[in-house]
Amino acid sequence: MSYAATMVATFDWLSLLAVIATLVPLVLLERWIHQHLHGIGLLLTGSQDAAVLLYALPLLPGVVLHELSHWLVAKLLGVKTTKVSLLPRRQRGGRVQLGAVIVQQTDVVRASLIGVAPLVSGSLVVLVIGERALDVGLLGEALRTGDIGAIFAAWLAALRAPDMWLWLYLLFAVANAMLPSPSDRETWPPVILFLVGIVVVAYVLGFSNFLLELAPLAVSALRWLAAAFAVTLVADAPFVILIICAEWLLGTLRGQRVFYKK
Repeated sequence: MSYAATMVATFDWLSLLAVIATLVPLVLLERWIHQHLHGIGLLLTGSQDAAVLLYALPLLPGVVLHELSHWLVAKLLGVKTTKVSLLPRRQRGGRVQLGAVIVQQTDVVRASLIGVAPLVSGSLVVLVIGERALDVGLLGEALRTGDIGAIFAAWLAALRAPDMWLWLYLLFAVANAMLPSPSDRETWPPVILFLVGIVVVAYVLGFSNFLLELAPLAVSALRWLAAAFAVTLVADAPFVILIICAEWLLGTLRGQRVFYKK
C-alpha cells in the first residue's frame, strides 16, 4: 500500500463528516436561538435596549465562560488584555455583542489560540455536563441505532437526573455562547494554511511516521468536537420548543409579530 493510501486508511473520515454534519445545523440553530431570544425581549419590553439586556440574560453563564476563556488563554500566552466586558452592546447592522475581551495585537498563532479558547472550554463543559449530569451518552447511542423505544427510554432517564433542568439550562447557555465570533476567527485562515503547508512539506520530505502519528490525535479531536456538537443539538431541543411557544404566546397577547432578517 502506498503512503498516501496508508494516510487515507489511517484517518477516520467518518469523524470529519460527523463534525460537519453536527456543526452546520448547530451554527444555524444557534443563530435562530439568538434571534428569537432577542425577539421575545422585544415583545416583552417594546424597547431595543431593554430587549438586548433581556436577550443576553439567559446566556450569561455561557458568555462568562466565553470571555473568561479568552482572558485566561491570553494571560497564559503572555498577551496583555486591556478591557473585559460582560455587558451586551448593539452594533451596526443589528448585531449584538454579548461580551468582549480586548487584547493587544499579537502574532496570528497566539491570536488564533485565544480565539478558539471558548470553543475548546465550552465543548469540554458540554461533554462533562452531558455525560456526568444527564447521561446523554445513552441517548446518543439510542439515536445512533434508531431504536424509538430506546430513544424514549433514554429521554426519560435524562429527565429523571438530579437537578436536570438546572444542568440542562447550563448546558444550553454554555453551548449557545461557545462558537467563535467573527472577530475570533479573523486570524484562522493563515494558521490553517500554515498547518496545511506543514503537512505538505512533511509529505514531500518523506516524514511519513510523523504524519501517521498525528492522524490519531486529529481523529480524537474530531470525535470530541462531534460529540460536543451532538450533545448541544439534543439539549437545545426542549429550549427551542419553549422559545417557539413563548414567542407565539407573547405575539398573540400583544397582537404583534417580530420579523427576522435572513
